[in-house]
Amino acid sequence: MSVVIRCKIEANALTVPQSYKLRFIPNNHLGTDEVAAGMTAINPALTPDLAKSAISALMQTLQQGLINGDHITLDDSFSFSLSFTGRLDAPDDPLPPIADCLHVQVHPTANFVKKIHQQGRLERVDMTEKLPLITQAENATLRLNDVLASTDILQLTGENLDFDPQLGTGECVISGTRSGRAVQTQFGTITSSGISLIPTIPAQEEPWNNEYNLSLSVRYTEHGTLRTGTYRRKLRTPLTLSSFGQPNPPEVGILTDKAAAPHVKVTGGAVSADTRLRIQVVQDLPGNRLLFSLLDMREDGAAGTTVSVTQNGAYVLNGFSNSPVSSLNITINDYAGLWSMIRSGYSGRLVEVLDVKTA
Repeated sequence: MSVVIRCKIEANALTVPQSYKLRFIPNNHLGTDEVAAGMTAINPALTPDLAKSAISALMQTLQQGLINGDHITLDDSFSFSLSFTGRLDAPDDPLPPIADCLHVQVHPTANFVKKIHQQGRLERVDMTEKLPLITQAENATLRLNDVLASTDILQLTGENLDFDPQLGTGECVISGTRSGRAVQTQFGTITSSGISLIPTIPAQEEPWNNEYNLSLSVRYTEHGTLRTGTYRRKLRTPLTLSSFGQPNPPEVGILTDKAAAPHVKVTGGAVSADTRLRIQVVQDLPGNRLLFSLLDMREDGAAGTTVSVTQNGAYVLNGFSNSPVSSLNITINDYAGLWSMIRSGYSGRLVEVLDVKTA
């Protein structure tokens, strides 16, 4: 069976003279439910629940094998192993913390890749082809871009967005970067240049997995191909800090993507009343550092003192003028993972909305 793998030709801004690169355009975003449905299609003896249970058991078995320090190879598919980074000045130096030096490596086997090469077929997406293009996703209630909340109106702006969900000429999907997929159903206006909706947000594995992709698929003619456009930025849901007016509040993971452990945790702070604010991380490439600060809920509004961070550890972020949050205490557990996420997924700036509760 020949399968179409779509690629789009884009200018490479980093080369002189001008060159072009190929960007993968996914046909669909598949999560656990979709993979389980594919398994039942291959083996009708499996029910969807049994397939999902098998996926879960496989993931737990792989994870436990790595915890046990094993190298794992699944025939004609993937190998799983561990690797280390770090430096010791002497062979008898203490080993660094495991979170700072241990990494999980996943590699496809040669036969697995070979079959994709044999059965796949590249298809160039015309640089001028009509596709749904989402240029902005604004939380219309908060008036902030890329903030996703199930109680707020999400306003999409772009081109070629018009479809009719009742006639099945397209669909809008919000997918978690770790797990979960939800087809959207609560629409307001739908036009070629804009869509308003109340989002249905799928749950993910852990509270700190609050990062989502947004895509829109449209069939422009009765027998036309379903064409998918994916919003280039990630959406994030607000995270709640509970009992921050009490001693020893629960730690809350923040500023994380699909990782199984949070890159950063909020561990405490000085808070006098319930409030909502934002935490910002800016990547300073020349300085090889991350710049943390607290912000109010308006773009170009009040901001706290910037804190420069270059490694894992505990830090204190001061609040801004007239904020009931005097300070927040954070611990960075995976500086390298946070650096990589911000550079590859957020163009050097990541902002998280935090609902701070005193009870």
